[in-house]
Amino acid sequence: MKKLQFFSIVFALSIFTFGLALAGEGHEKAEKTAKSESAEKADAVEMKAQTICPVMGGKIDKEVYTDIQGQRVYHCCPGCSGALVADPDKYFKKAAAEGVLFENIQTTCPVSGKELEKKEVYADYEGRRVYFCCAGCVASFEEDPQKYLMKLDEKSSTDEQAEEPEMKMETDGHQHEM
Repeated sequence: MKKLQFFSIVFALSIFTFGLALAGEGHEKAEKTAKSESAEKADAVEMKAQTICPVMGGKIDKEVYTDIQGQRVYHCCPGCSGALVADPDKYFKKAAAEGVLFENIQTTCPVSGKELEKKEVYADYEGRRVYFCCAGCVASFEEDPQKYLMKLDEKSSTDEQAEEPEMKMETDGHQHEM
C-alpha cells in the first residue's frame, strides 16, 4: 500500500513539473517570436541601415541628427532637422518604402513605461522599429500607434537635436528655406 501511495505522489509531481515546464516554455517562445504583422511584412523587404538624409537625399553626417519617436535620424546638414520635426510621418513612411531602418535609441517600452532589458519584441510601424517589453504591449500599440509614438517623444525630449539655423542656408549644393 505504501508503494502505491509513493508512486502516486511521484506520478502527480511529475505531471505537475511537466505542466510547469510547458507553461513556461510557451510564454518564453511567444515573447521571442512576437512580431507584429507589419514587422513580418518588413522582413519580406530587406531592411538596411540609414545612409542618406531622408529630407534632402544627401550623404548623412553622423554628427548631425534628430532624436524623434525613439529613433535617431541622421541628416546631411543641420537645416534638415526642422523639416523632419515638422512632418515626421512623411519622412518615416518614405524611409519604410525604401527599406531604410533608422537607429533605435529607445530605453523604455512606450506602452508600459518599463525599462527595456532586451530588445527582442518589436513592431515595425511606417519606418520606425519600436521595441516593447512583451507581446501584450505590441497589441496595445497597434490599436493607437500615434498615442504611443508621442510618449516616445516625451521620453526623448531631453535628447539632443540638430541645431536648426534661423536663416536661409546653402549646404553642399542644396538649399533650405528657413
